[in-house]
Amino acid sequence: MSCSSCGSDGSVPGGCKNHGTCGTGGCNKLTVFDWLSNMELPDGQESFPYVEVRFKNSRKEYFKYNNDLNLKIGDLVATQAQNGHDIGMVTLAGELVRVQMKRKRVKFQDEAFPQIYRIANERDVEKWKNARDREEPMKVRARQIAIELKLKMKISDIEFQGDGSKATFYYTADERVDFRELIKQYASEFKTRIEMRQIGLRQEAARLGGIVLAVVNYVVARGSPILDRLQLVLRVIKTFHSIRKNLLVNVEN
Repeated sequence: MSCSSCGSDGSVPGGCKNHGTCGTGGCNKLTVFDWLSNMELPDGQESFPYVEVRFKNSRKEYFKYNNDLNLKIGDLVATQAQNGHDIGMVTLAGELVRVQMKRKRVKFQDEAFPQIYRIANERDVEKWKNARDREEPMKVRARQIAIELKLKMKISDIEFQGDGSKATFYYTADERVDFRELIKQYASEFKTRIEMRQIGLRQEAARLGGIVLAVVNYVVARGSPILDRLQLVLRVIKTFHSIRKNLLVNVEN
């Protein structure tokens, strides 16, 4: 979750010293450059008490916090969830959060706005890492169960809540799927609360698009004319989805 430029004090992350523009790519991705990070607020003005928090892959949400926490980009925090708490990384703080929330039409005056509970302690981080370690083997087994039940769907990703109390199964399907027997088997197999969430191809690519993003970064680095870059990127994306569909057909057969 961190690189050599991130300081730490014991079990508490010290924040990203590159203001979210990590040169190693190890901390954040798809982050907004904090161009206000070196500017001081006018005398007497408190910082905007909301932050942007990124969870697994591209999922981002906004949370309100107590100014006593003094949050920084790169901090791991325990956030409010429907039941229990989740763990995520602060990817944006200060006045740019206000700009982003207005752009996305997020109403931050709501008294029931989700809260930041605390900066994640050692126990929080250990529990969160243990839950994350379960995700990949669970995904393999979850796909096997779906195939055994002859369901026309694909489990794209699994994301545990930070406290390990719930697992969200992201799936793609071309038609409606009857989950009744599937959820029974998942609950029996994995011993946790299950949430099924359907996503489209674009959302799947955003969550899992490591291959596409790597190729896109390579194409951009080549320095070819921008039109050639765009055409090549589009071909790469189309090829990626074609391969994904072929793999899905082969698995079902």
